[in-house]
Parts: sequence; structure tokens; C-alpha cells
Amino acid sequence: MFISYAGFMPELRHLTTLAAVADEGSFGRAAARLGYTQSTVSQQIAALEKAVGGGVFDRPGGPKPVRITPLGAVVLAHGRELLAKAEAMAAAVDRFKAGEGRIDIGTFQSVSNVILPLVVRRLHDEHPGCDIRLFEEESDQPHVGEVDLTFFDGRAEGAVEHLKLLDDPYLLVARRGTFAEGPVRLAQLDGAPLVAPPPICDQVRVEQAFARRGVRPRIVFRTTCNETVLSMVRAGLGSAVLPQLTVHGADLDADGRLCTHELRPALPPREIFLLWPADRTHSPLAARAIEIAVEVAAQIAKPA
Repeated sequence: MFISYAGFMPELRHLTTLAAVADEGSFGRAAARLGYTQSTVSQQIAALEKAVGGGVFDRPGGPKPVRITPLGAVVLAHGRELLAKAEAMAAAVDRFKAGEGRIDIGTFQSVSNVILPLVVRRLHDEHPGCDIRLFEEESDQPHVGEVDLTFFDGRAEGAVEHLKLLDDPYLLVARRGTFAEGPVRLAQLDGAPLVAPPPICDQVRVEQAFARRGVRPRIVFRTTCNETVLSMVRAGLGSAVLPQLTVHGADLDADGRLCTHELRPALPPREIFLLWPADRTHSPLAARAIEIAVEVAAQIAKPA
């Protein structure tokens, strides 16, 4: 590394040698401290003096210690600041390579409830000093370029990399007793009251799949909040067709009022992707987050 101002070109190694000689009081002891030969120390100090245009040490000779000159004192004071900043930069780079730093992740409800807690916990366990920022939205097109990674239930337009994490099948959630136990035929939902998310993201494809089969449920309420959907099902307003990930996050096994049914024929599953800009180089932390997300998704998708 060079610092150049109108011909002034000391190297960091020269400043390191200057500080060692000043601290030790001799070229010999400085050489031992740095692991150099004494001639190497002399050459580096000579190069520094040439760069600054004057002597940085008075050399009385014999056993007397060398003394820093007024010019040397000026160079040393600023040199120590530069060395400290260089050390801080090197430490920051080392931490970055080790997976520290900041990562921004876009997400949506069911991923926030089920997948991300596991990803965040493992990242924090492996890299306690990392800074994780989460941004949740429900949108037809995620803002991929504004974060490092984005979870989304579909593909995004533009120069975006897509990594599919899992297929998320749909289940029917109903008040217990509304339907007989076991799978429910799609035809049974024709005209039936349903509580549903707004027609955005994968919900559009769900309703298109109903229409292709001639099934027209009666949508009695729409909300972006998964818990509100389930609350209205509990209240008897209607049933709901929800992705398995949403049902998993709600822990319906502990709710005696609700039950889940498979659909026959099954609807096309929701696809969960991890997205990022195609031209972006991942930080080590982002690369590790991708690896963990893949592992967590595989565990969740594994049959019980």
C-alpha cells in the first residue's frame, strides 16, 4: 500500500519499521522484533528518509540509542494513525470474510414464521456479531434489488437469480365437522364460503385453478394476515385453502376447533424461491444464509 502526496511515498512497512525503531531505541532490536535483518531495517529507514526528504533518526553510534528527529516525530505521529487504520481495516476484512457484517433479507408471512427463525438462529449461532435486517411485504413483485436475498412465492421479472427451495402444497382448513374426515373433493367447495388472502402472489393461481375445474367458492372475506384468516375460520365465517407452510406455522394440531384436509384433485403447490440480483456478488454471510435456507427448506419438505 502506498500513500502519495506530491512525491511523498512512504509505505506502510516503512512506517511499521519507523515505529519499531522508535520504540526499541536501536536498529538491531527493531530488526529482532520485526523478524528482519538489521540491514533490511536500515534500508527501509533510508527509503523512508528519501520519501520524506530528511532524516528521521539521529544516530549517535556505539551503544547509545538512536533518537528520533523533529521530522521523524511528525512522520511517526501520523504514521501511527495510518497503521492503526490499516490494522482496523484488515480486522474488518477478516471479520467480513469470516461471515460478520450486515445482511438484508426480504420475506413474507409464512416464511417469516417457519423458515426464517431457523435461518436467523443458525446465522447468529455461527456469527454472533452479524447484523441481520428483515423486511416483510406481500407484493406481486418483490423489490429484489433493494436487499441481499428475498424469499418469494414465485419468480420475479428482470435480471434475477432464482433458487427454488421447496414445493408448498395447499390444504383445506375448516372448522371440525364441516367436512367428513379425510380428503375433500374440490367440487365440494363450489359455492362454499371461503376466507382468503387478497388476489396477489400465488393466490391468483389458486383461484385460476379453481376456475379451470369449474369450482367457484364464495369468498366472504379477504385479508393479508394469516392469523386473521384462521380466526375467521374458527368463528365459522368459512373455510380456507392455505399453503402447508402457513398451516405449519399456525400449529393447528393444538387447536381442537380446526382440522385440515387434503384436496382431491390436489391444487398445484405454491413454489417458494430465494431470489437475488443476477449481477450481485454475495458476501460470505449471504452465501452462508443461502446454504442454511436450503438445508432448512429440505428439512421442512421432508415427509413426516
